[in-house]
Amino acid sequence: MATVDDPCPVFNLLQLSGERERQKYSCPFFLFSQTSVKGLMASKLHQLQAKASQASQFVAKHGTSYYKQLLEQNKQYIQEPPTVEKCNELSKQLFYTRLASIPGRTESFWKELDYVKNMWKHRQELKVEDAGIAALFGLECFAWFCAGEIIGRGFTFTGYYP
Repeated sequence: MATVDDPCPVFNLLQLSGERERQKYSCPFFLFSQTSVKGLMASKLHQLQAKASQASQFVAKHGTSYYKQLLEQNKQYIQEPPTVEKCNELSKQLFYTRLASIPGRTESFWKELDYVKNMWKHRQELKVEDAGIAALFGLECFAWFCAGEIIGRGFTFTGYYP
C-alpha cells in the first residue's frame, strides 16, 4: 500500500524488503521525496504570498495618489456631474456624431477610388516607386487577411478544429 510519504509508487513493492533496500534505489519519477517537494512548494508559496502582500501594500499606499494625478491631468475631459444619465447622453452623442460622419467618409472613399481608377487608366506613366508602394499595400492587406483567418480558425495554421 502506498503511503503519503512514499516518494514514488514503484517503491511500494520494496516496502517488504525493508528501509535499507529502499535506500539503494533511486526513484526514476521524482528527484526529491514528497516531503522535500512539499517543503519546497510551501516555501515558494510563502514567497509568493509575501510578494503579493508587498504589491497590495504598494497599491494601497500609492494607488489613490496615482488615481488623483490621472484625474487632474485629464480634467478637461471629465463631464460634470458624473452621473449615469450624463454617460448615456455622451454615448448617444458619440453614436450620432459617428453616424453623421458617414457621408464625409463615403465621399473620401469615392475620391480614393477615382484616384485608383485614374492611376489604372494612366498605368504607362506609373513610376516603379508607386507600383512598389501599391504592391506593399496589397501584401499588407493579404497578411492581415491571413492573420484574421488564423485567428478565426482558433490559431491553427492547417485548418479548423473538428
